Amino acid sequence: MDKDRVKGTIDDAAGRAKRQVGEWTGDTQTQVEGATQQVKGKVEKAWGNVKDAARDAGHSDRDTPPADRDSTTRDRDNLDRP
Repeated sequence: MDKDRVKGTIDDAAGRAKRQVGEWTGDTQTQVEGATQQVKGKVEKAWGNVKDAARDAGHSDRDTPPADRDSTTRDRDNLDRP
């Protein structure tokens, strides 16, 4: 899991709490700050997800030793051999 996803989750939760406190107290400035922090957290989480997906795509099935692949992949590989 990417550190941006973790940081984003924390910012999202903290922003949600701050926004809620602002709603309870009627403080629009706190509501705006909380909403802004929530958006920041969601963007960080999305960026972390993109980085994780890119990292996972870099670890393709061909990088895995044949003993660790599923049987379908092994069977397909065996068909390719003479």
